[in-house]
Amino acid sequence: MDAISRDGAWVLFCEWTESDSLRKHALAVEAAMRAYAGRFGEDEELWAVTALVHDLDYERYPELETRALKELERLGYPQEVIDAVAGHADFLEVPRETQMAKALYAVDEMSGFVTACALVRPTGIEGMKPKSVRKKMKQPSFAASVPRDQLERGAEELGIEMNEHIQVVIDALAEHADELGLGPREGAATDAE
Repeated sequence: MDAISRDGAWVLFCEWTESDSLRKHALAVEAAMRAYAGRFGEDEELWAVTALVHDLDYERYPELETRALKELERLGYPQEVIDAVAGHADFLEVPRETQMAKALYAVDEMSGFVTACALVRPTGIEGMKPKSVRKKMKQPSFAASVPRDQLERGAEELGIEMNEHIQVVIDALAEHADELGLGPREGAATDAE
């Protein structure tokens, strides 16, 4: 069914989302989800689809509604995708029972945080290390909207040590640096950290 293909999910997300930054966020989460799917021997396409639709209603219905879940149901998305999408939103109190749901929760905010870190570095994501991300995590004013407890909880639920988790996300996003706007800025020094 085309509606649950990666391309179908991307078309659906773009129909609901105009913001370039939210589109890049979905692509970043997709990259990280694919990395974990490969690591765990899971279905990369299914995990990519889940990543792409995880914030489906974020722009259109920012008042914490669940219209995306109803839309995904209506379109025939697998229940495991719907459950993972529901589980990534703490306010819904849906337990994250599958590896895919735990991975989505773990990479969602971390992808955003790593992106924020890369955007303030002259070299972008190139050469970024977990140590520099952890240092930024300790600065409450940096990317203040990212809940630090969720970053920690996500890695813990996934069963991955924090530095390793950060590195997985960095590596996944680095593979798509140009598409995500995370490459070095013109004229940037290449040894900055």
